[in-house]
Amino acid sequence: MAESKSKHFFLITAFMLILLSVGVVQFAIELSDGQGIQLTELFRQAPTEDNLRVFENDLKKSCRLAGILRPSIQYAKFLLLRDVGDKAIIGQSDWFFYKPAVKYLIEPLPTDSGYGRADVLSAIISFRDQLAQRGIKLLIVPVPNKATIYPEMLTHHAEYLEQPVNPKTIDILSKLQESGVEIVDLFNLFTEVRKRLSPGDNTRYYLTQDSHWSPDGVRLVAQTVAMRILDLGLTENGKVKYCLKSKTIESHGDILRMMRVPQIQSGFKPETINCTQVINADTGQLYQDDPNSQVLIIGDSFLRIYSRDEPGSAGFIEHLACDLGFPLASVVNDGGASTLVRQELSRKPALLKNKKLVIWEFVERDIRFGTEGWQQVQLPPVP
Repeated sequence: MAESKSKHFFLITAFMLILLSVGVVQFAIELSDGQGIQLTELFRQAPTEDNLRVFENDLKKSCRLAGILRPSIQYAKFLLLRDVGDKAIIGQSDWFFYKPAVKYLIEPLPTDSGYGRADVLSAIISFRDQLAQRGIKLLIVPVPNKATIYPEMLTHHAEYLEQPVNPKTIDILSKLQESGVEIVDLFNLFTEVRKRLSPGDNTRYYLTQDSHWSPDGVRLVAQTVAMRILDLGLTENGKVKYCLKSKTIESHGDILRMMRVPQIQSGFKPETINCTQVINADTGQLYQDDPNSQVLIIGDSFLRIYSRDEPGSAGFIEHLACDLGFPLASVVNDGGASTLVRQELSRKPALLKNKKLVIWEFVERDIRFGTEGWQQVQLPPVP
């Protein structure tokens, strides 16, 4: 009995020393850097829940010892358990999925406050109505989560599913359509085109290591959105001539990179991505936005990839402009399509000058996890 108590005491003491050592090492590093002790920030503001949460997050980011040890520990967990961290899930055939996007699909939406169905509906309908007061139409383009379109690559249990994996999203889109909001339904689009693929056709509309769509997905959606805009008479086809140029890049996906574990990333070959750049046929220059365009597109990183990232001028904005025949104006904010892009329009109402159409793209997972949620944002009064 005494020996057992001694072992327990030893283990508890060792555990407490390990916990204490993290703070001591961080304290010593901060003293040697001469940049001040971060702990003092705790006493410079009221101890509210929000302030404590911010302090905790800052502490996690700045902890040097954790930054040194985390990659090795995570790599060991990957080798032993195939655990790829708190932001990623590894599926079939080394397909990687963004964990918050999967979490959105399997967990219910909150029913009390913040990011619930009512918040999403009211924010979108309010924005539609405010634009209408300015004579501007709204077209929303919700982009499916990768796991929504490829659930069988997340788990083999989903290979023969007959029901959609995202009933929450379908319900929200249905309610929006009942309220008269114009929507491009990419969920049915991807489902139908995948059914029509011939056996052996390896066309993929999303990247295997990344949370975003592939160049094939970009071109398919751009053509679909352009056709919808023209069919609804929201604008007319322009006269600017564009040509296309193939450009192949190799890159590790964002899900691999956000793990911040070089040992895991180096174990996977970069993905070969065949992009298509959009070029002005008259000038020979790569596509450029036109702030004075009658069409403004707002959205998140699904607009940024291939456009502002490598290879440039090969993303959704460029291909939509190519299909419409005129350049667009754009506001892009990674992860901020739910609220931050509308806040930018509120701060800079000149972005809406001369606009006839606003296209609002946001990824499906942001229905719950969008930065700043789905706030009511008031545009300045109509001049």
